[in-house]
Amino acid sequence: MDNNAVWNEAGKGALYLGGLSVLCLSLKEVSALSGSNFLMTAAAVILWVVEFFGCILLMKRSLLDFRDKFEGVKVTDTARLGRRMALLSGILLASAQALFIMQMPQEEMNALVDQLSTSMAMGASEREAVDGMLDKLPVLTFLFQWLYCYLYGTVLASILSRYIFMQEVFGTRYRSTDEDDDQADEQ
Repeated sequence: MDNNAVWNEAGKGALYLGGLSVLCLSLKEVSALSGSNFLMTAAAVILWVVEFFGCILLMKRSLLDFRDKFEGVKVTDTARLGRRMALLSGILLASAQALFIMQMPQEEMNALVDQLSTSMAMGASEREAVDGMLDKLPVLTFLFQWLYCYLYGTVLASILSRYIFMQEVFGTRYRSTDEDDDQADEQ
């Protein structure tokens, strides 16, 4: 399998996966502007479900298309494609999330730290440590989100790459022939 073809297909698939994730993230941010806790929570839950299952379906579709588009594609090729899609789409989502954090006003960041410190009963030294990490928050968010997306996508690609080839094997084994159809019609 040509390495450039895999990267090209991974880039296309990553645009779909990353685009869906960034769209859901943006809609969550828009719902946060409403100020309604119920709306924010409902939107977060609904959009999480859409993103979770949407990414599964998009990756499955991309792997199936890749298998059908090229001759001689093996399980390892589709798994490699899925890992690369996860890597690239993770960059898109992590970049968008870090950008949203960088655009957050300082007053909101301070309000979040205040809320966190009261809910966790932080002392003055712990509060200073959290305040010191605020400057590094976009970078840390980027790294951890990218790592999460890559690991999730790698596991998903491993599962789906085997599943789509099992489907093909079992599908060809149990396909009916014209004779089987004629016998079923006679009964």
